[in-house]
Amino acid sequence: MLTCGHYDGSGDFAFRVGLPGKSGVGGGILAVAPGRASIAVWSPGLDETGNSLLGSIALEMLAARTGWSVFGT
Repeated sequence: MLTCGHYDGSGDFAFRVGLPGKSGVGGGILAVAPGRASIAVWSPGLDETGNSLLGSIALEMLAARTGWSVFGT
């Protein structure tokens, strides 16, 4: 999920958020903080790669504030 779950935006999502996830064109994203949590976000506005813009931002902020990125802080 980390390397291919967000269409053409997978690498950018992995770098910015650091959580494995799968997005859908309906605006939903399911992400996993291994050993900690499963997180679902939804916002229908999509970015240029077809992923939820606000959902990605929310997950990026969550990972930064909790230190849950699989790459460390």
